[in-house]
Amino acid sequence: MEIDPLTGLEVARRGLYVHFPYCLRRCPYCDFTIAIVRSIPGARYADAVLSELRLRVAQRPAWSEQPLDSIYLGGGTPSLWDPADVGRVLQGIARALPLAAEVEISLEANPEVADEGRLAGYRAAGVNRLSLGIQSFEPGVLVTLGRSHSPSEAESAFRAARAAGFENVSVDLIHGVPGQSLSGAVEDARRAASLRPEHVSSYVLTVDREHLGTETVFSRRLRQGRLALPDDAAVVEMVDAVGEVLAAAGFERYEISSHAVPGRHSRHNALYWTGGESLALGAGAVGFHREESGALRTTNLRSTPRWLEAVEAGRLPDEDRETLGPDALYEERLLLGLRLRAGVDLRGLWAEHGAVPRTAALEALVRDGFLEPVGPRFRLTGRGAHLHQEISARLV
Repeated sequence: MEIDPLTGLEVARRGLYVHFPYCLRRCPYCDFTIAIVRSIPGARYADAVLSELRLRVAQRPAWSEQPLDSIYLGGGTPSLWDPADVGRVLQGIARALPLAAEVEISLEANPEVADEGRLAGYRAAGVNRLSLGIQSFEPGVLVTLGRSHSPSEAESAFRAARAAGFENVSVDLIHGVPGQSLSGAVEDARRAASLRPEHVSSYVLTVDREHLGTETVFSRRLRQGRLALPDDAAVVEMVDAVGEVLAAAGFERYEISSHAVPGRHSRHNALYWTGGESLALGAGAVGFHREESGALRTTNLRSTPRWLEAVEAGRLPDEDRETLGPDALYEERLLLGLRLRAGVDLRGLWAEHGAVPRTAALEALVRDGFLEPVGPRFRLTGRGAHLHQEISARLV
C-alpha cells in the first residue's frame, strides 16, 4: 500500500468495483442502481461481469500495468449472489489483472441473507472483508428504513461472519432517521461497538435530493410534506454523541462517517477520497481513471437489462462519460480530501492542480475555528466537520 502524500493516509491507489444490482426490495431511502426480480440470474450476471472486464482491459491496457490494491463488491445486495459465482468473478479478475499481495476484497451483506454457510462460501472464494448493512438495532427505525431484518438477526449475522472466518468486519449505521431519538442513536452505537467489529460506518440519512433524475420514496414524501426529519441541531447532537461512544470503545474517526480500530480503515473507500483510480464493472457502476491533463469518469448503463444486453453483444456499456479538467479535479479532490481526519496538504493540492491559492480564506477558516493545522496539512475541527461542504466551497 502507498502513503498518499497529501493526506498521509495509507490507501489503495488502484481498485476495482463490482456492482451487483439485485435486491429483494427497494428501501425507501435508496438511490442506488438496483433491480427487483423474482429469480436472480447470478450465473448470467457473473458471466457478463467477466465479459465487461475483458472489454475494459482491451480498451485500456494500462489497467494491467499496476496491481489492484482493493476489490469491492457492492450493491444492491451482493450477499444474494451465490458464493460460487462470486468465486468465479474473483478468479477471473485475478487472471486478468495483477493483484497486490495484501489486496483488500470486500463484500456488502444484508443480515437477512448472511448465514454462516453462505458467508463461509464467500470467505473461501477469497473475500477477506465483510460490510454488514445493519443500519440500526431499534425495531421501529428498521421498519421506517424498510429493512427486513430484526435486531437479533443483525447480531446473529455478525456472529456468523466471525464463525465463517472473517477477521475484518464493518458495520453500517444510519442516524437522523424520522422518529429516531438521541438515546436511540447512542444505543445503536453502543450495540455496534459491543460486537467488536473492526470498522463502523455511521451515516446521516440524506433524502432531500434527486439522484440522476430519480426520486427515492423518502425524497418524494419530503417534497410532498409527508416526511418529518429531525432538525439539524438534533442530527448534529446525534453525530457527536455517536462519535463519542465509538471513540470510547477504541474506534478512531478517520473520516466524517467512518470509524475504525487502528489499521482497519477501508482502503477501497479511501481510494475515492484520495483520488485513486477505480475500474468499475456491472450495471450503474462508476469508474475513474487519470489521463494526461485530467481524468475520465464513466458511468455504466443503469438499466440492468440494457447493461446485460450491451455486454453480451460485446459492446462497452457506457451511459455517461465525463471528462474532468484540472479545475474540476481540484474541487473534487478538495471536497473529498477534507472528509478525512488526516486532513489535506492544501498548499500541495494547489500546486498539484495549478489552482489559485486561497490563502486568505484558509487563514479565516483557521481563525474562526473551522480548520486546524496538522503539520503541513489542514483538517476540519469538530465544529467544521458539520459544515464540510460549506467550508470546501470557501476554498474553491
